Amino acid sequence: MKMLIYILIFLFGTIIGSFLNVVIYRVPRKESIIYPSSHCPRCGHELNGIDLIPILSYILLKGRCRYCGEKISIRYPVVELLTGIVFVIIYSKFGLDVKAFSYMFLSSVLISASFIDLEHKIIPNSIIIAGFIGALIFRLLMYSYGFLDYILGFLLGGGILLLISLLSGGEMGGGDVKLMALIGFFIGWKLVLLNLLLGVVLGALAGVLLVLFKIKSRKDYIPFAPYLSLGWLISILYGYEILNYYLKLIRG
Repeated sequence: MKMLIYILIFLFGTIIGSFLNVVIYRVPRKESIIYPSSHCPRCGHELNGIDLIPILSYILLKGRCRYCGEKISIRYPVVELLTGIVFVIIYSKFGLDVKAFSYMFLSSVLISASFIDLEHKIIPNSIIIAGFIGALIFRLLMYSYGFLDYILGFLLGGGILLLISLLSGGEMGGGDVKLMALIGFFIGWKLVLLNLLLGVVLGALAGVLLVLFKIKSRKDYIPFAPYLSLGWLISILYGYEILNYYLKLIRG
């Protein structure tokens, strides 16, 4: 029975991932995510049900449009697979309650923001606004968790990156500041500090490796949203264990 639930959660995640692909493609281009219906960006042909099965359609169509033969970006199945996996990970840790659904919602926002940042070097305000609307709804549903902790998370998450941005002369993008404030509003001030540390460390390591392997130069833009997002996932899964271990170390 539990395996069936895992499968259903994964399939649900891939369906959400399919929608996220629409968001990732259309939002940076300032297109509606509702109209027109899904279509090939090259030939404009409306896609049918067989073309829209998450992951499976890409495999069956061998990564090409059924109507014009245009190559389909590998991003589509990657986003669908990633979303399905993340949803399963969240379910395995938190079960099926409001907190789990809040994290599934935030993971969807972070996946969208990360892939847009990777491709377009921006984090659209519409993504952040949608995230905050969802955050407010979940905070009201989870009123028993309190509110002050999450307000502090919002202030610290956004405030620290804003300070870094000001001190660095704007090298830290405004989208990253707003994204970190959003994350803080979901996870509270304790975990947001760890999230920030992990994001900075992961981003720095990735930057060094990209420069070392000559994939990027030192002057190239390196998107920060993916590393903040990965730091968030680690924080919600193992954050309190990491913090407790750190406290034991400093106490001797």
